[in-house]
Amino acid sequence: MTLDCAYIVKTLKDQGVKFSQGLKDDEIIDIETLYNFKFPPDLKEFLMYSLPVSKGFINWRDNGRKNIKQIYERLESPLEGIIFDIENNSFWIDNWGKKPELLNKSIEIATKEYYKAPKLIPIYFHRYIPAIPCESGNPVYSVHQTDIIFYGKNLENYFMVEFDIEKHEEIDYENIKEIPFWSNLVG
Repeated sequence: MTLDCAYIVKTLKDQGVKFSQGLKDDEIIDIETLYNFKFPPDLKEFLMYSLPVSKGFINWRDNGRKNIKQIYERLESPLEGIIFDIENNSFWIDNWGKKPELLNKSIEIATKEYYKAPKLIPIYFHRYIPAIPCESGNPVYSVHQTDIIFYGKNLENYFMVEFDIEKHEEIDYENIKEIPFWSNLVG
């Protein structure tokens, strides 16, 4: 699947999103090395076409210490949300086995399971796309603690839903790619 990047950028610009020059090959390599993931091809294509820099988007080009720290925090936010819900809302997944009596043991198991899962790459505020499989067409999730829902069948559909071009109810839920761990958490 090839994205219609020109259409997406024009649509987002019409919605007030600001863009910078797209990322170059060497910048992509540096980002993937620094944050230890590979962009799925459709997200990579989009970011190389034009880089959204409005509030809520990740400015992948900004190598300032503060921005790097914020990106790491966004990358760890899904785990922090899971831990929060274990501590405060008795969250547990049956696949993890019987929930231990000790809170720290529960957190240890959840953390171990989380790091087996495909890494989520932040796109916009708390919307994420899985890095694995490293192929086009991965779904986009809205992740707020363990309140996790699909927010797009794929990247293009996500942008149309996020910026009110299409309705959330119109997402083709029947044909969303299954992603280990994350698809099981969708509520």
